[in-house]
Amino acid sequence: MTDQSLLERITAQSDIMDGKPVVRGTRLTVPFLLGLLAHGATVDEILEEYEGLSREDIQACLLFASRSLEQTSFLPSLMEAS
Repeated sequence: MTDQSLLERITAQSDIMDGKPVVRGTRLTVPFLLGLLAHGATVDEILEEYEGLSREDIQACLLFASRSLEQTSFLPSLMEAS
């Protein structure tokens, strides 16, 4: 599956979930699904819990997040000398 076809699974509309990016056809936001993964849920557990969601949808969330971070600059924290 191409990056473009994965990214087409993610949409954002102002009238759905306050414009947050969601998996197309659902009200599951990208941040919500990434949070589940970050807290230890497996892809299989998520797929069991949310009927209609596919493995490719979760891959799309990861790719969307990756692409979003590519466009963000991070400044290193300044640490105080001890």
